[in-house]
Amino acid sequence: MGLIEHLEARLGLITGGWSKDEEGRPREFRVAAFAEGVIPGARSFSTIGLSRHDLVSPRSGRKLRLELVAGERGGPGAEYLPGLVGQVADELLASHRALLRGDVVGPRGPLVPGSRMEAWYAAAPVYYDDGFAGVDLDDGNRAAIVWLVPISRREAEFVSANGRREFENELIKHDPDLLNLHRLELPLTGR
Repeated sequence: MGLIEHLEARLGLITGGWSKDEEGRPREFRVAAFAEGVIPGARSFSTIGLSRHDLVSPRSGRKLRLELVAGERGGPGAEYLPGLVGQVADELLASHRALLRGDVVGPRGPLVPGSRMEAWYAAAPVYYDDGFAGVDLDDGNRAAIVWLVPISRREAEFVSANGRREFENELIKHDPDLLNLHRLELPLTGR
């Protein structure tokens, strides 16, 4: 199963895509929009082709291949997701740095108008089956699927102060809808 088949098996069929940034410059990858997949009511967006590029792990120095996925369910703001996913991918390519589980991108102000979510948390795609987290590519490499979870400024600060394990424990404890771009912040206390 190739990358597109791997994504469509969980996210639904591709319904559109973007290969240029907001200024009309061509990108080295595409951002694809998917119809409803295995999660009812979810609309998903993913990079396709980011995994053709080696990104370096800041922890181990190893070269990694990644694709990014973000989604939303039940609220306004989905129209901003292709640009936001593309922006994160552009930054990764410019820095040659891999985005690892527990990393935070931002905060930079509301991701979408009216939302308290201001940053992205790099997570394993736990809303999907275990097999979704990685894919064998046609060129013989393997790529990780990184789920971009929208988080608030306060949640980003919590991750910075307490680490990913503590934050993920809070996510398990409170079980928010991580596909809701307008969800309430977690009632975090920190250490």
